[in-house]
Amino acid sequence: MSTVETWVKVSPHPVLQHKLMELRNKSTTPTRFRAILAQLTTMLAYEATAQLATEAATCETPVSSATGVRLAERIALIPVMRAGMGMADAMLDLLPDASVHHIGMYRKHHDLLPVLYYNRLPDVCACDVAIVLEPMVATAGTLRATIDILKEWGAPRIVVISVVGARTGLETLRSFHPDVTVHIGSIDSGRTAEGMIMPGLGDVGDRLYNAVPEGVPSADSASRKRARAEAS
Repeated sequence: MSTVETWVKVSPHPVLQHKLMELRNKSTTPTRFRAILAQLTTMLAYEATAQLATEAATCETPVSSATGVRLAERIALIPVMRAGMGMADAMLDLLPDASVHHIGMYRKHHDLLPVLYYNRLPDVCACDVAIVLEPMVATAGTLRATIDILKEWGAPRIVVISVVGARTGLETLRSFHPDVTVHIGSIDSGRTAEGMIMPGLGDVGDRLYNAVPEGVPSADSASRKRARAEAS
């Protein structure tokens, strides 16, 4: 077993893997794509939150007193915009008391380096666990930069939930942040010259928000990224 498989926690759940195939399918509509991504997020989140600390708790049921536990850690959700926004609502359904802080990143076309364009972290870190929501780990450039920011912010523990990651990108992430736990649906074999995961999911942001509707002429993803980079 390679180093990546021993470090990254890949879910073998058959229902998750079934839904992942539908998410990959280029014929899946944006409406269905959003629904499946939310479902996959929930499934991965159950596994990613299994180690959260708890404390003893009591309550009154309609019948009698009950003893049990409640979460003892403060959780912050960090969706990386745009694509991470497609995972945020599903996480809030599971963890409604979590705080949500947004970070916006995009990659330059010519060198694939990340550019930070939005950061809404509060001045003081007030969480015990920061859960980063990033559907794709291709080069790991944006994810690495996001984790750098969170560590500088003071996040004590960082967990990443993703759907698909390129093996080389995950290896890069591990070399810089071996202390971060990654929960993922699949480790894919490679990347294109433009940094897209193969076989991957395509551009998740475009597919989530129907940014390039079928039949409507539009610049391709690489051209749009180049235009953003040149404007920055």
